[in-house]
Amino acid sequence: MSPCEKGALGYNRGTVRLRFLCAGLVLASLSLVSLVAAPRSPQSGVDVCNIQTTERIVAIGDVHGAFDNFVAILRAAGLIDNRRQWAGGKTVFVQTGDVLDRGPASREAMDLLRKLEKDAPAAGGLVVPLLGNHEEMRLEGDRRYISAGEYNAFKGPDSNNLRDRAYEFLLAENAKRAKAAGEPFDPREFRKLFYDQNPPGAVEMQLAFAPDGDYGRWVRDRNTVARINGIVFLHGGLTPEVAALGCEAINRTVKEELKRPLPPPDRLKALVTTPDGPLWYRGLIDDGAAPGPADESKIDAALKAIDARAIVVGHTVSQPDYRIRPSSRGRIIQIDTGMLGGEFFPGGRPSALEIKGDAWTAIYLDGRQPINRGLSLPPPPPRAR
Repeated sequence: MSPCEKGALGYNRGTVRLRFLCAGLVLASLSLVSLVAAPRSPQSGVDVCNIQTTERIVAIGDVHGAFDNFVAILRAAGLIDNRRQWAGGKTVFVQTGDVLDRGPASREAMDLLRKLEKDAPAAGGLVVPLLGNHEEMRLEGDRRYISAGEYNAFKGPDSNNLRDRAYEFLLAENAKRAKAAGEPFDPREFRKLFYDQNPPGAVEMQLAFAPDGDYGRWVRDRNTVARINGIVFLHGGLTPEVAALGCEAINRTVKEELKRPLPPPDRLKALVTTPDGPLWYRGLIDDGAAPGPADESKIDAALKAIDARAIVVGHTVSQPDYRIRPSSRGRIIQIDTGMLGGEFFPGGRPSALEIKGDAWTAIYLDGRQPINRGLSLPPPPPRAR
């Protein structure tokens, strides 16, 4: 099996094997897009594992295509103005992943986040967009949670023609593969399956998230972990074993793993996809969505191993009240509050965590709420002289 086949998204129904787009083959055979060199990352030269600042830190969790709510909480946190321009000054803004899937407007949310990442340094600020498990799923071709609105965002005037050309190409490839393997092949079933699974915009989306695609390059360049003033930020969580790798090694390993498709046997072992990896692990959270009560000894060990005084995570929705939630004596802060709302997270709300000196504050659209009263949240590091 070629590397291209290993990376394609596969569907099996009866004797028909339908593989979605292999970006390399489609680009070579159909000449669908012209690619440009990847721009220099706005974070180039920034050591995201050792950021020290006396400015405020703002963190926002899972967006899941809720563009309007994302804009609203960015405004409430003072990070953008009414024209959606950076207004955060020297703030360090961390977004902990899962911009994609479920909601209809993930492309708009990505575009805004990329713009803020580019513009903030001119004001002395910094935007740190981290990787979530749904970004990893998109890169690996897992389309289970992609919404109709997300496909529509990539649809253009030539989408139907482009889809037809992709179908003709893949029809010939699959028929040839079946013949060589001595397998039966039903073109009518293949056609139905292809068009059912690939609405207009699906081809363009696949190409956009390919390794050389505009969004594909940007997502693959994102870090998994950031450490700011001794506070670690990431999407899922850390076991003591993963924490022991260190912030730099976690980021480096995940980026390397995302450079190539992972065959099924490797997916359970790879850091980027294992259930105990930094994008998927929920064991730091003690609530109904986690595997069980948080193990305080493991939290102690993880904090020590990665040299952190607290860990801020998204990924696991804070329920039942959908508010930012400190736990484990304030050492774990849960910031996914179901921003998308609706059928996915009834009662969910946009939120942001603000850390300013020794004040930890939850920001909502209807006001601000201190979250460190009565908790022994770790103090900030000494101010630089």
